[in-house]
Amino acid sequence: QVQLVESGGGLVQAGGSLRLSCVASGRTFSSYAMGWFRQAPGKEREFVTATTWNGGNSYLAHYADSVKGRFTIFRDNAKNTLYLQMNSLKPGDTAVYYCAGSLQQKPPRPYDSGVYYYWGQGTQVTVSS
Repeated sequence: QVQLVESGGGLVQAGGSLRLSCVASGRTFSSYAMGWFRQAPGKEREFVTATTWNGGNSYLAHYADSVKGRFTIFRDNAKNTLYLQMNSLKPGDTAVYYCAGSLQQKPPRPYDSGVYYYWGQGTQVTVSS
């Protein structure tokens, strides 16, 4: 059984930082796309960032415009773990953050939630002003 388990969420002041982790079990995602999505209260789930396999140990990172320059996605394949480093957090970043794993290696639309087959349970991030 494949599981994705997020951690690292919490309450932080605007301008602060958090690092989210997503530990995968049941399969390896080292050659497959993974991503982070978020859902704020009353809003639809939205794409945050994704990493797609580009061959060997090479990956491409994709970011929503709203987080570009502030968030960084990266992996530790030895730990089968995906990370999201979030800096310069804003109140608008408040949401439940979800980790997602795909069965595709290099999907043409990594920002599309339909690309992802596996989902974590989410971790709450709250940014106070």
